[in-house]
Amino acid sequence: MTDEELETSLDQAARWLRVSKRVCVLTGAGVSAESGVPTFRASDGLWEGHRIEDVASPDGWNRNPTLVWNFYNARRANVKSVAPNSGHYALVEMEKRWGDRFCLVTQNVDGLHLDAGSVNVLEIHGSLRQTRCLGCGEVTNRGLDPLSDAPECPQCGDRLRPHIVWFGEGLDDVVWSAAMVAADECDALLVVGTSAVVHPAASLVPIARRKGATVIEINLTPTEASAYADVGLYGPSGVMLPKLLQRLAPV
Repeated sequence: MTDEELETSLDQAARWLRVSKRVCVLTGAGVSAESGVPTFRASDGLWEGHRIEDVASPDGWNRNPTLVWNFYNARRANVKSVAPNSGHYALVEMEKRWGDRFCLVTQNVDGLHLDAGSVNVLEIHGSLRQTRCLGCGEVTNRGLDPLSDAPECPQCGDRLRPHIVWFGEGLDDVVWSAAMVAADECDALLVVGTSAVVHPAASLVPIARRKGATVIEINLTPTEASAYADVGLYGPSGVMLPKLLQRLAPV
């Protein structure tokens, strides 16, 4: 994409956004990667040297919960060492423009959107900062300080697990229903930092497209979402989102 093509695409995306009454944003690992959060899924299919089924599945948890907790404590420590980037903050400013007609749906579990100041955030894959009790079901925000490798629920004494949607598990019905409504009702969908191949999150893109929403893709390179996109802004989201925001001002 040449500089001239990029400027043209940015202007077109901004024109569509300015006339949109409702906006939905779908973000993925690419946004957090620009803050220094590893995507964990390496080219050899391993997460930090572990097989996915060992550290991110119900079977792996049942086999070795200590290994799983050690893995997630390492992830929590990494997130504690980083901060939101300019892309996160640009989305905060966009939310101020649309208010409660703006919904940010994220596949990320690091909580950086909330750290930046985004309010209407749907964390469809859960949160590294939260635990869930296997007994009473209580979900608690524990922050990012390390937990023991066998934490217990302060309410009932049963075991705690990371409040993360693992492979082979379904999404939270309430959160996912809200995400589908946001995609179904929006006039514009921004697809940011995600390859749009992980389902069911990826299905939000065709849902929005079928209802006539404008789809704006912001990724380093074209992805599976590109087939649905009306315009593609290819480059770091920490660069593209602020550029797009500049073209939206003033409110």
